[in-house]
Amino acid sequence: MPINYQEIYTQIKQVGQGAKERRKKKEEAQELAKTLLETYSSQLDFLRSKVDSAKTADANIRCAVPLDEALASSYPMPDSVPATFIAADGSQAIADRHSPVQFCVINVGAISMKPDSGETPAVEVESELFFGDAIEENGLTTDGGVALRRDLAERSVIEKMSKGMKGSVVSFTDGTLEIFRAKDIDNANQYRNTVDKYISVLSRLQGRGIISAGYIDKPSSSLVVKLLELTQITIPEEMEKLRNAPPLKYVTDRWLFGYNNKLFQLLPPGHRSAVFKIQSTSEKSYKGVLELHFFYLNVGTEGHPWPVRVEIPRWVVDDKKQLDLLHAVLVEQCRMMGSKPYPYLLHRAHETAVVKNEEKQQIEQMLSLELRRNSEDVDEGSNKQSAKDLKGRTRR
Repeated sequence: MPINYQEIYTQIKQVGQGAKERRKKKEEAQELAKTLLETYSSQLDFLRSKVDSAKTADANIRCAVPLDEALASSYPMPDSVPATFIAADGSQAIADRHSPVQFCVINVGAISMKPDSGETPAVEVESELFFGDAIEENGLTTDGGVALRRDLAERSVIEKMSKGMKGSVVSFTDGTLEIFRAKDIDNANQYRNTVDKYISVLSRLQGRGIISAGYIDKPSSSLVVKLLELTQITIPEEMEKLRNAPPLKYVTDRWLFGYNNKLFQLLPPGHRSAVFKIQSTSEKSYKGVLELHFFYLNVGTEGHPWPVRVEIPRWVVDDKKQLDLLHAVLVEQCRMMGSKPYPYLLHRAHETAVVKNEEKQQIEQMLSLELRRNSEDVDEGSNKQSAKDLKGRTRR
């Protein structure tokens, strides 16, 4: 049977009935956020003291920490200089218990190019197959475990491609520079080993002066908003209130840095925000020059803002020339994609990396054939999957 649209329609009407109240709460929270931003924009010492107090009360708190730029700072796109760009993106085929053979594939595509050099872009594709026990041994039984391994592979390919490159090199991947331990990752040792390898790769990139960044296209976090919320509570007495009833619940950083009208626009097109440090539990891993920071960047156009978050290590923050070059490169790359701004080279890397369904099926067939050729039993696919694969059939 098709979906019960009558029931869905009834629930949609209920959603619509709550729109007015939600809009009212959102507008009130947004006005408060703008007021707090204007009030505390330059009170950096006070804000840092609030974060220190909050961290003492709650070691897991995650928010922005201001450095030496006012919260409402805005910096125009600097002039670009000749550089080599490297972008990497990953894709995967996750083990499926309904398939005849259990395997996982992590595929990473990377592209490097030097604009206006006349040189042909270089393309690198690395594909890694995990079969049988190797899936569990490498922590690839969950989506989170696969994502962790993929993030490491993306940065490792950049490190490999950048060896021997001369001059300025700007590298970026899609998603955060910080890698997370997802809730579905149970093995602490596997997670720790992956993070250690990832940190080692970042350290080698830093040693060669390779600019490294993570590009978050549509950020949903509220790191700066959370910082503003800390000004509204007494710490530590009201930390529970911050968790259960945050005063800026309906506001995100994306709204704050993308808001646009004649009276208030934080980031004009091409401008970046102040740089902030990320306060999180991961600071135990990313130390010294690897310490994680971020800024917001409006890659949109006049009247159509599109704020993205860019995560960078401290060695990029500390070098103004590197920071400016990254800023300019990302804006230029996004403009190449027209009305849907996104770094062109990341788009190309994704096209190179994506694992199509027919490719997964072909790998499955090749693997089954090789196992049978070596006299190993190959199971059948599940009956459930067989029924789902039937064409032109519907259940009655």
